[in-house]
Amino acid sequence: MTSFPYRLIATDLDGTLLRSDGTVSQRTRDALAAATAAGAAHIVVTGRAVPWTRHILDDLGYDGLAVCGQGAQVYHAGEHRLLTSVTLDRQLAGLALSKLEAEVGPLALAASRDGLDGEVLVGPGYLVQEGPLPYVSYEDPSDLWSAPLNKVYIQHPTLDDDALAQAARETAGSLVDVVVSGAGIVEILPLGLSKATGLSLAARRLGMKSTDTIAFGDMPNDIPMFAWAAHGVAMANAHDALKAVAHEVTASHDADGIAVTLESLLPAG
Repeated sequence: MTSFPYRLIATDLDGTLLRSDGTVSQRTRDALAAATAAGAAHIVVTGRAVPWTRHILDDLGYDGLAVCGQGAQVYHAGEHRLLTSVTLDRQLAGLALSKLEAEVGPLALAASRDGLDGEVLVGPGYLVQEGPLPYVSYEDPSDLWSAPLNKVYIQHPTLDDDALAQAARETAGSLVDVVVSGAGIVEILPLGLSKATGLSLAARRLGMKSTDTIAFGDMPNDIPMFAWAAHGVAMANAHDALKAVAHEVTASHDADGIAVTLESLLPAG
């Protein structure tokens, strides 16, 4: 029996579990530890692929399942093993990008290769956010398609993220899925893939259901996860599109929003 009202806590990473400086606060660590001690399981559900997630999980001492790559990968952190992995049909992705570029003009591209050690490839003109995450630059367009991919990142010189994503959905939405997962991060995914599909697979492995789940997030790519979970909690810093479908809005990621909500649900004393 659990003394916590949900059996499963699903948390996004960037803008949600992680503060602006890339760390997880002690208060949030303590709240998650208390919730798991009270009977809940914690699953990280992130747009990052495994190579960009593993160091955070290791720092947290996290040894359970994690959903990575926008749902493409279910990763066993304790065993450092991929349990499932979905790849992008490169022919369909190329066609989708051709249709989009015919509509809006040239795009800057990057991509995440599949696998435990899959590299992130960054092409000419693609603006990479500053930080410690590793990537490999390429010049020859054929390099982008030379190995299996989980997703392709797109940027446009004038369109903002929401406008670019909308244009991609209108021109190529029958071929691929499109999500906005952060500032300057618009992604092309396999059709039908979302955080919800990955989370449902991971939950099933744990013997849990959507009705057992509380989910935390901050960006439009978390909308399917909120639709799947029993209760969706948006951070104060969340995109308006996610706030619009959330059951509640908590404090920001820098103000320990996850802890604020979990503490309110934990038994008194």
